[in-house]
Amino acid sequence: MKNFEIINIKDTRSGFGEALLELGKTDPKVVALCADLTGSLKMDAFADAFPDRFFQVGIAEANMMGMAAGLTIGGYIPFTGTFANFSTSRVYDQVRQSIAYSKKNVKICASHAGLTLGEDGATHQTLEDMGMMKMLPGMTVINTCDFNQTRQATLAIAKHQGPVYLRFGRPKVPNFIPEDFEFTIGKALHLVEGTDVSIFAIGHLVWHALEAAKELKKQGISAEVINIHTIKPIDEKAILESVEKTGCVVTAEEHQIHGGLGDSVAQVLARSLPVPIDYVAVMDRFGESGKPEELLEAYGLDAAHIIAAAKKAVNRK
Repeated sequence: MKNFEIINIKDTRSGFGEALLELGKTDPKVVALCADLTGSLKMDAFADAFPDRFFQVGIAEANMMGMAAGLTIGGYIPFTGTFANFSTSRVYDQVRQSIAYSKKNVKICASHAGLTLGEDGATHQTLEDMGMMKMLPGMTVINTCDFNQTRQATLAIAKHQGPVYLRFGRPKVPNFIPEDFEFTIGKALHLVEGTDVSIFAIGHLVWHALEAAKELKKQGISAEVINIHTIKPIDEKAILESVEKTGCVVTAEEHQIHGGLGDSVAQVLARSLPVPIDYVAVMDRFGESGKPEELLEAYGLDAAHIIAAAKKAVNRK
């Protein structure tokens, strides 16, 4: 079992901001749009460095999506920035019609996703966004786990032709993915080898899955941990190869149980390799105000709940 050590504690949105600035320096076609949340999305450095390529649209998210779609016609690569809730629910018609249907090369970059937005509460804690976005034909959907992976993913999506939804978060979390790890869209990241249960995790719950695997090992259960950072297109090969070895599955995500990672993995297995599967996800509830770690515990999304789910899955084999 490989031991992943915490490099530092950093917020994933800063990984996005750092990479966006780097892209601005290397590709004059990269432009950025923000809906009055420049500081929150860490887009300040890009805005300061490239004022002619930065568009502050104000609290007009639907207009921002339309502008981004239009900019692609001129060959530009627009990165939009706002909270995940405002990147999806508020603008779904514009994303569907102007971006996805038209196959526009827009990068929808969404911060403050999931419960870990924290004290802002249920109205801002979007928990259904990945499901909404993965249902759009041609939309790539990515949810990164730490600062380094968010930075790597931001650089990668600039080279990808087509619309992308990139989801990341607000709080400072363990940064543990090495800088030199290659990020490939649609290719899962194998973190820990195991033989008894496959844990497929996404976003902030990847670290919790690693912590769960350590404890499970002490209890005599060998857990395989795979970071499914790209929920669409999902890495079917990695899923099936792992499950052929372990024979049971746990999925872990900071998202509703309906429409998220668990549904995507279950579809793959139902078609090719039905096995026991358990889910660590939000169970058809809205969020609430609270501290991020307390909310993860209260909603059953921490390492302890991943451990319990793994034991349940193993016992069903």
